[in-house]
Amino acid sequence: MDFFHLISLGCAKNLVDSEVMLGSMTAGGWQLSDDPEAADVLILNTCGFIQTAVEEAIAEIFELVRIKEAYPEKCIVVVGCLVQRYKEQLSVDLPEVDLFIGTEGAADIAGIIDNLLHGNLENRVILPDSFLMTSKTPRVISTPSFRAWLKITEGCDNRCSYCMIPAIRGGLRSRTIEDLVLEAKQLEQNGVKELSLIAQDSTAYGRDQGGDSRLEDLLHQLLGRTTIPWLRLLYLYPTGVSEELLHIMADNCRIVPYLDIPMQHVSDKILRSMNRRYTGDNLLQIVEKARNIVPDIALRTTFLVGFPGESEQEFLEIESFIRKIKLEHVGVFPYANEEGAPSERFAGQVPEAEKLRRRDYILAVQRELSAENQKKYIGRLEPVLIEGLSAETDLLLEGRTRFQAPEVDGCIYINDGIANPGDIVNVRITETQVYDLVGEIVPQ
Repeated sequence: MDFFHLISLGCAKNLVDSEVMLGSMTAGGWQLSDDPEAADVLILNTCGFIQTAVEEAIAEIFELVRIKEAYPEKCIVVVGCLVQRYKEQLSVDLPEVDLFIGTEGAADIAGIIDNLLHGNLENRVILPDSFLMTSKTPRVISTPSFRAWLKITEGCDNRCSYCMIPAIRGGLRSRTIEDLVLEAKQLEQNGVKELSLIAQDSTAYGRDQGGDSRLEDLLHQLLGRTTIPWLRLLYLYPTGVSEELLHIMADNCRIVPYLDIPMQHVSDKILRSMNRRYTGDNLLQIVEKARNIVPDIALRTTFLVGFPGESEQEFLEIESFIRKIKLEHVGVFPYANEEGAPSERFAGQVPEAEKLRRRDYILAVQRELSAENQKKYIGRLEPVLIEGLSAETDLLLEGRTRFQAPEVDGCIYINDGIANPGDIVNVRITETQVYDLVGEIVPQ
């Protein structure tokens, strides 16, 4: 038996690609090893979306090179966004790597590696044609068995001035509703209790197909043809959040009252410069509409600070905005120039130290707001999906409410009661922290 080791970097969408690689390799007769030194092939699935991700990927490659120096017979295979973005340049800069495969090669990776090992490849850089996974694509879930990601599209047609995703991943390609329902049913049969729908822009789903292929239509089919208890919506473009979508959420408790809506900024000037198609007032209206239709909703967003031309006054508009509407979850990132993105050439570049100051300032404000906002949950009885024993101590269970997405938000620590991973149990919330909750299981 030949062994491979796989490292996955980047977002949940990238993790699905890694799970497809796991499926391909397993179907090809390979066995996964957690120990890179015991593996014959070392695979790294990279993110190349932002500079920090590029730097992380390069650091991981050098770690694999270090292992190969001790075991020269091993093969290093680098896959994904980094390869798609830098292409042939990587083979010159990283001669120690045996093979580079672009983002579209996940499902065929076993065959490509087999050709490499048999000397049948003429080029160390393989950039397959555009690929869209289906429910028949082999996939090995790497998350806990009770939750999974459902990637509903590939690529993106939004042309945000700071983003390289369309150049890396290509234009929007939506999977069919029928195929997505088939995959959801397979995941349900395997015990999935929480299914998170993901895409570069989930509200763009189906625009490339026309007709009755919209996110709202997909949700109706998932609700009608599966019984998965929790369906979660992530990465929605603000103006794509329709009243119809919100009413579907309000009328169906299986769609958790949670939306991840990346706003990026609130200043009209900066939003225009970012090529985002809305204004600060539009964002206020979207939040008001969401809370009116789904009163219990938890909202997550991200902001990009230090964008070229951002003045102190425009930056502080973000603080005024979050103090006014008190979002449940906020991520903040310092802007970074991306090679090839239009904003790389914009005037008014902000010094790095100032970007970090602005990020830390907004995070401090959000910390204060979150600590206060969390108190509304005290005394409430909430369904909680149990993740397992706490990473902090074996004396506590750890889980998530409907208002906490996996891996990005806080959690709930359970100090009384017994449950198994994957159970959904009622928990009375007795205490709140800045981002986390504490509670006790209430027997049903």
